[in-house]
Amino acid sequence: MSMYGRDPWGGPLEINTADSATDDDRSRNLNDFDRAAMSRPLDETQQSWLLGPGEQKKKKYVDLGCIIVSRKIFLWTVGTVLAAGFLIGFITLIVKTVPRHHHRPPPPDNYTVALNKALMFFNAQKSGKLPRHNNVSWRGNSCLNDGKSDSSSVIKDLVGGYYDAGDAIKFNFPASFAMTMLSWSVIEYSAKYEAAGELSHIKDVIKWGTDYFLKTFNNSADTIDRIAAQVGVGDTSRGPAPNDHYCWMRPEDVDYERPVYECHSCSDLGAEMAAALAAASIVFKDNKAYSQKLVHGARTLFKFARDQRGRYSAGGADAAIFYNSSSYWDEFVWGASWLYYATGNTSYLQLATNPVLAKHAGAFWGGPDYGVFSWDNKLAGAQVLLSRMRLFLSPGYPYEEILRTFHNQTSIVMCSYLPYFTSFNRTKGGLIELNHGRPQPLQYVVNAAFLATLYSDYLSASDTPGWYCGPNFYSTDVLRKFAETQIDYILGKNPRGMSYVVGFGNHYPKHVHHRGASIPKNKVKYNCKGGWKWRDTSKPNPNTLVGAMVAGPDKHDGFHDVRTNYNYTEPTIAGNAGLVAALVALSGDKSAGIDKNTMFSAVPPMSPTPPPPPAPWKP
Repeated sequence: MSMYGRDPWGGPLEINTADSATDDDRSRNLNDFDRAAMSRPLDETQQSWLLGPGEQKKKKYVDLGCIIVSRKIFLWTVGTVLAAGFLIGFITLIVKTVPRHHHRPPPPDNYTVALNKALMFFNAQKSGKLPRHNNVSWRGNSCLNDGKSDSSSVIKDLVGGYYDAGDAIKFNFPASFAMTMLSWSVIEYSAKYEAAGELSHIKDVIKWGTDYFLKTFNNSADTIDRIAAQVGVGDTSRGPAPNDHYCWMRPEDVDYERPVYECHSCSDLGAEMAAALAAASIVFKDNKAYSQKLVHGARTLFKFARDQRGRYSAGGADAAIFYNSSSYWDEFVWGASWLYYATGNTSYLQLATNPVLAKHAGAFWGGPDYGVFSWDNKLAGAQVLLSRMRLFLSPGYPYEEILRTFHNQTSIVMCSYLPYFTSFNRTKGGLIELNHGRPQPLQYVVNAAFLATLYSDYLSASDTPGWYCGPNFYSTDVLRKFAETQIDYILGKNPRGMSYVVGFGNHYPKHVHHRGASIPKNKVKYNCKGGWKWRDTSKPNPNTLVGAMVAGPDKHDGFHDVRTNYNYTEPTIAGNAGLVAALVALSGDKSAGIDKNTMFSAVPPMSPTPPPPPAPWKP
């Protein structure tokens, strides 16, 4: 019996049940079978089943342990990776070896460059034991016996602080105004100081001043009866006696007596020093202990100013010759404003917005010097400072009426700065004559430039495009343009092509009225009269007083670079403080604007505290 099956490769397959065939027959039949079977190609499964392990071909797969991949794919992958690696390496080699141009950051603008220099002036004016990194090679420790050498002075340690100008006198009245201005500029423009790399420097400059002010009265007391107003004397009208104006000596060589002037009735000085400490307390708010010390000192000084009325320069005081104060009412408004911002105590705000104080300070009448902001008259600055509150806080009743008046007065002052109005003349070169052609004009110009730029930034930050001068509307850009033209004049865009900031540009004063800068540091001690030869020589100063803004040109744009003529060539710390403030306000990206909130960091919410929620209802 036979059984037929189908050959899976296409032919019939017959299997005999009886194994009658011989071995030769079987062998021959198998050969025939092999030839028939191999007449067409077999797939791998068929080959392995039929042929078994006897014949092995080259493997087409690669076992990677965790995965099996096609050998062809594996080789292509490895080859591709190697080729890509070679290509990347080759490109990298080309990029590294071929020279290319680096895109450097844009150079700093002129205002930033001048700012870096203007701050250096304060390093040159430091009195006392200098810090290690003061960066003024020709300066050294000086006047280390201030206070101790005057037996009549109750306050004995008066080492430190700043020399006022080209002499070695320390006047607290203009010095405290200078520190207030610097602090104000830091509060508004700390980001710009940081961008210029000067934030830590300006804070050191301010702290050097406030540390000294804390020495000039009993800062641990709540009530005081005196302030050290001045160290050194400059009056030469009584004949040839050695003092800080008669002698021409380096501060390091001073060997004559330096008397201390104490005042017991000096409201203007007390209120200005209170403003300086209050403003600095906001600058140093992150240093809680020091900030509180400054606030306490400011409170004590302001109380003294209010309790013991009088002008610090009255009664034939030496200061009257150099820094005579016209009144103390403007310092009351100014000091109270700063104390409110520093403490949040509304009693100070009530005082700053008192119409009687404002009237005495001259807020409601004009006059030739209305709107001129200086070490003597703080009204214009106080009005801008209080306008800030109205623009950003809108405190409402009972402050709104007087704040609106201050805001309107500020608008009028800003109008007076513009060339379209005739409140102030201008030189042919374009310098505004805020002091009506009198000498030393630049200190007033820089203060106005700061107020104009700051007020412009206030308006921009409050989304106000401009303001009205009578029927005409002017954009905030006009104020900034005014400030730029004035500062540009000071930096060299004037008929003489003269930069009035020493060390800025190529053409600047070389005979600055300054004792330290005019006498070489050559290990020779020149006595009181021995330094006169350096005062009177026509040679340039041996030391460059970097960053000093000199007194400035006359009303005809003329300037005489003569050492003995201080009306042209003497710098002051009050003038340089205004310059620094104006420069930082104009520096960098104008869209950066002001810091709206830091000024109000100690001010509580103006609206009344809401009542607590009612207790849960119970049936």
